[in-house]
Amino acid sequence: MPLYEYHCVPCDHAFETLVRSSADVPRCPKCGSERVTKQFSVPAASPTGTLGYASVSPSAPETCGRPQCGMGGCQGLG
Repeated sequence: MPLYEYHCVPCDHAFETLVRSSADVPRCPKCGSERVTKQFSVPAASPTGTLGYASVSPSAPETCGRPQCGMGGCQGLG
């Protein structure tokens, strides 16, 4: 069941909603309107270890913030 991002035309509210089937009609949670437009969105991804857990904290002081740091990458040298 995918999550979709929408924009409400009458009240200018942006929101996400779960779409269970093609019969589901998205409604704005703020004003209740069905006059919404589906927004283009890019799924988020993060580096993960072998068990699916992130193995590096992006705020770790020894890294430069690039995804490859701490995983055999630059090791904070860049």
